[in-house]
Amino acid sequence: MFESGIVLSIIGAVIAAVLAGIGSGIGIYTAGSKAAGVLSEKPDLFGKILVITALPGSQGVYGLLIAILALSKIGLFSTTPVEVPIEIGYKILWAGILMGFAGFASAWLQGRVAAAGIGAVGRDESLAGKAIVLAVLIETYAIFGLLVALLIVNSIQL
Repeated sequence: MFESGIVLSIIGAVIAAVLAGIGSGIGIYTAGSKAAGVLSEKPDLFGKILVITALPGSQGVYGLLIAILALSKIGLFSTTPVEVPIEIGYKILWAGILMGFAGFASAWLQGRVAAAGIGAVGRDESLAGKAIVLAVLIETYAIFGLLVALLIVNSIQL
């Protein structure tokens, strides 16, 4: 039977991966919908628009990274089970919540900014670099969430 420290850790890892992944999906959907409209009129802009559309996908990777590190930390991938104290379980849970919500919110909002940038590129393709910079600004907050979650997970000693 699982002890509650392991259960809390697994829940934290799942929250990190799932929420950040959902945010990335929503962000890419938002940007991709706008991109499809622009491409129907200007298919030659595909390369520039693809980069902008893909930007919200990185938060899903950050959430997955935290999930894998957390599950690795508690020995879920090893043959020898590790006893996880409840305090450690809560640390991993909070790291997962932090990464999950930071990833969800920033990817969702980044998708909206990316969609607006794609619209601008559709009108004037010389704005592609500026549109990327504007969308990347939101990425900073996902990176802050990733950094804090990494510090929390890496501070754990079992």
